[in-house]
Amino acid sequence: MSQADSWKDVKFNDIFEEVIRGLELRRKSDPDCKIEELENILNNLYIRDGADYEGPGNVQKINTSATIAAYEHFIAEWKAEKK
Repeated sequence: MSQADSWKDVKFNDIFEEVIRGLELRRKSDPDCKIEELENILNNLYIRDGADYEGPGNVQKINTSATIAAYEHFIAEWKAEKK
């Protein structure tokens, strides 16, 4: 892995973990937080990611990708708990 890739991986992981912590806190502290609401937010993130016609900078793309990955992971884990 090159040094350029390394900082991107570190940034992605930092953002992913930060978003997961925020979602965990929200789920614990907000009784109105539901899977459906998080799925709506995720759908909006997909739209925002796909609508960037000019191309985002590296940091913005990493931020969006990590946030989407965190929402996908969190929602999947929450659904698995319900089974």
